[in-house]
Amino acid sequence: MSDAGVTRRSVTSGENRRANRGWWDADADAYQAEHGEFLGDVDFVWCPEGLREADARLLGDVAGRRILEIGCGAAAAARWLATQGARVVAADLSTGMLRHARQAAEKSGVRVPLVQCDALALPFDSEGFDTVCTAFGAVPFVDDSARLMGEVFRVLRPGGRWVFSVTHPMRWIFLDDPTEGGLVAVHSYFNRTPYVEYDESGAATYVEHHRTLGDRIRELVAAGFVLTDLIEPEWPEGHEQIWGQWSPLRGRVFPGTAIFVAEKP
Repeated sequence: MSDAGVTRRSVTSGENRRANRGWWDADADAYQAEHGEFLGDVDFVWCPEGLREADARLLGDVAGRRILEIGCGAAAAARWLATQGARVVAADLSTGMLRHARQAAEKSGVRVPLVQCDALALPFDSEGFDTVCTAFGAVPFVDDSARLMGEVFRVLRPGGRWVFSVTHPMRWIFLDDPTEGGLVAVHSYFNRTPYVEYDESGAATYVEHHRTLGDRIRELVAAGFVLTDLIEPEWPEGHEQIWGQWSPLRGRVFPGTAIFVAEKP
């Protein structure tokens, strides 16, 4: 028996899926307790910097649009979209997070259809949605994000929009530390080996994947998308909340989030 720990190593697709479903099922209560107030019950917050869809309008006019949110978590964004007149479906791999989505729907009175599924095998018809979006969901947690881009392309109608936010790729250079210790570069930007947390038996319990900015753009282009914008939200004045590695200290020095906006021709 070895001790639990953290490493960078390859994982199989099955190991990746089991680890992340298990992690989010087990962590759902703690995650919502820590971040639920910031995210809200009916709100669309793109990132720890606090950029809201109500202000950014990255999805454009959503009224009457059929929208799929993947990696929805507790589905606050999907519920907000529903209040704006969109026809929304929210999907996530985690039973635990979807439980919170159901609870928030009861609390808020805003309900959207919830689907449990793998983002690499979306159970929806081709060209069934006008928009697909996710705020820090799905993309960094699947072992084959290029395949995910292809799945999103498939379910979007021509002219449809795909918008997703992820940890800014340059953040992988630094320690996961919101203090001065997180200002020192220690890792190679070009190391795509998965970040893995594992238990005493050596089994992966959490997996996250790094891709460079160039990797993300190539994935989108290979799937058939046209990249129309890349937003790197600046840390706003007066925002003092720390979220994991995100902090006012680091946010004023370099970006913590990248938001990709792409369209299907």
